[in-house]
This record gives sequence, structure tokens and C-alpha cells, in this order.
Amino acid sequence: MLLDEQLIAHMAARDEAALVELHRRYAPYLAAMARRMLRDPDEIQQGVQDAFVKAWDNAHRFDADKASAKTWLVTLAHRLFINRLRGRRLTTVPLEQWDAPSQPPDHVERIHMREAVATLEPDERKLIELAFYQGHSHRELAEVTGTPLGTVKTRLRRALGKLQQHLKGGDA
Repeated sequence: MLLDEQLIAHMAARDEAALVELHRRYAPYLAAMARRMLRDPDEIQQGVQDAFVKAWDNAHRFDADKASAKTWLVTLAHRLFINRLRGRRLTTVPLEQWDAPSQPPDHVERIHMREAVATLEPDERKLIELAFYQGHSHRELAEVTGTPLGTVKTRLRRALGKLQQHLKGGDA
């Protein structure tokens, strides 16, 4: 079984089977993220599709030294979802042309993430929810919370570090 990073390298070489496998592994995860941000079923489906099309088109730019495959894909998807929230419609592949398999969301992973977010301080949890589930930028977070921009960035970075540590099984 190929590693995620290897699948992206195969996608860069235009191997459609690699795209299908990456979709099998991550579509449920991205759909769960999209559900929290976009809420509309059509927008969710289109957003996930757009994320994989963008990954296919940009696989040659992936750098494993800068991020893991999962981080790269989630970041790419998150940016697309934010663009959707801001009303910028993206060029997409018609749904009829998209035949990659789908599966139900990974409930265990969602539970782990929910538990990890619950361990955060209330101000950190609010920032995570506003930024990643509602798509607010750092500047918007500062405005919404009435907190200086530098403080928002510091708290968000600290919260993400705690989440990462918790999800790896360590103490936050």
C-alpha cells in the first residue's frame, strides 16, 4: 500500500488510480470539515470535489519537506471552502464526470477531533471554531473577538499545537 505522499507523486505523473485512492482515504474527512463550514449538501459535495480536482491539478507542487500529504490536502480544501463561504464561485468539473467512490464519514476520527477541541481553553476553542469551522480569517477573528491581531495569531497557533499534541496521543 502506497503512502499518501507517494500517491500525490503518482498524481503528479497523472495516475488516476492514485487520485481515486487518495479520494477513498480523505473524502470522508474533507466532507466532515465541509459540513461544519458550508452546511449546504450541494456545496459540501461540490467543495470536496473541487478540493480533489485542485489536488490533481497541483500535485506537482506538493513538497513533503513542507507538509504531510494530509496537511497539504486539508489546507488546500480549507482554502477552497473559505472561498466558497466568501461567495467566490470556483470552476468545477461537472458532477456527472466525477465517479470516484465515496464512503460515510469516519466517525471515530470526528470523535477524536471533538474530544481534542474540548480540551482547549474556552478562548482557544472559540478561535478554532470560528477559523476552521466557520472560515474566518485572522483579521476577521480579531474583529469578531475584539482581540488584537497578534494575540489572535498567537492563541490560534498555541491552540493548533495543543490539538496536534493531543491527537498524537501526548499531553497538551
